[in-house]
Amino acid sequence: MARNNNNNNNQLLVAGAQQAIDQMKYEIAQEFGVNLGADTTSRANGSVGGEITKRLVAMAQQQLGGQFGNIQ
Repeated sequence: MARNNNNNNNQLLVAGAQQAIDQMKYEIAQEFGVNLGADTTSRANGSVGGEITKRLVAMAQQQLGGQFGNIQ
């Protein structure tokens, strides 16, 4: 089975979400004082990715809490 050279196997489930994710990435990088790119350390770049994940999970929890908050 042939493999492509792209190691990114993540697929977006919502059309247009990439722009929102990119905007969040650059906002967080600015908050953290990180210049994203190849010249930046993995730790610095990774801190931005970790914060994106943290915020996305918080957003999902808020949405789910609103939908299922009354279920006991």
